[in-house]
Amino acid sequence: MSITARDETYMREAIALSLTHLGQTGPNPSVGCIIVRNDEIVGRGVTARGGRPHAEPQAIAEAGEKARGATAYVTLEPCSHHGKTPPCAHALIRAGIARVVVAVADPDPRVSGQGLKILADADIEVTIGILQKEARQALAGYLMRQTRGRPQVTLKLAVSRDGMLGATGAGQIRITGQEARDEVHRLRASSDAILVGIGTAMADDPELTVRLPGLEHASPLRIVLDRRAELSPASKLALSANEVPVILAVSRGAVGNRAALAAMGVEVMEIDGIEDLLAALAQRGISSLMVEGGARVAADLLARGHVDRIHLFGGDGTVGAGGIPSPLLPGRVPAGFALIDEQNFGRDRRQIFERLPASAWI
Repeated sequence: MSITARDETYMREAIALSLTHLGQTGPNPSVGCIIVRNDEIVGRGVTARGGRPHAEPQAIAEAGEKARGATAYVTLEPCSHHGKTPPCAHALIRAGIARVVVAVADPDPRVSGQGLKILADADIEVTIGILQKEARQALAGYLMRQTRGRPQVTLKLAVSRDGMLGATGAGQIRITGQEARDEVHRLRASSDAILVGIGTAMADDPELTVRLPGLEHASPLRIVLDRRAELSPASKLALSANEVPVILAVSRGAVGNRAALAAMGVEVMEIDGIEDLLAALAQRGISSLMVEGGARVAADLLARGHVDRIHLFGGDGTVGAGGIPSPLLPGRVPAGFALIDEQNFGRDRRQIFERLPASAWI
């Protein structure tokens, strides 16, 4: 096997490992690290839930003395700054690592090439860019937050065969089957936060938690876009705010139910608009935001160019009279997006679209 093929094989392992904690490591990115010696993986590490410890020291600890003279494969440039933990670049040096293979350089100005320089100055061989495209996909939320100052936004829509998201005044309507709904819970688990508009919150009274066995701990921060603070204190979101955090994003000076909600543990955040909310979430270390509804919120985010990915589920049933039309329909590629994946979940079909670079629109 060539050096390049070997590097790609082990970096692919590191990327797969990083995905296991996606959405659970904020404000830090979920990074994977594999340590290899004599073509044997002797250490594995992934950023721990909550963000610490980082991947590299965990992989080093597992490798022990076998780390000396080994190669470390890391999905993101090792950190070089002193924070709540010592720099990972120094940990790799102390462990006696001989070579470090990195997929993506870290755009964080506290790192931004400094981690690579520290390693090189210690006479460690450094290779950068192995499986960079795949690693950037895995780190997309973190990279978006660092470079654009907002989270990566994923819009999830479930659309009936007649093009509806639900029915006015009917509460929650099951448009997709259990297999598709389970996939939505997995998507929630890999997200830092989840957003709905007040219309959806009032009509559906959702929990917005992860309820798959083994993933209950992975419920994201829940956000309601609610200009007038109308969320009911009797809602499932309010009643569970002390168990899974809830943010109510309101207009400045809004009164409504904010006092009662705040007393129940709901955080009230005054914002000037959706851009203000996205910037505030990024400042809190939120890298990935999943948007589940409703139609108005989805259409507004699409119109403003703030949606980066779309997970569009097409259901087999119909809604009929009183249906709420979806801004997007299965089988039609939204303007400015490219279809990157299609998959069946039972009788339902999911399409994933990704926003094209601005240059591709011309």
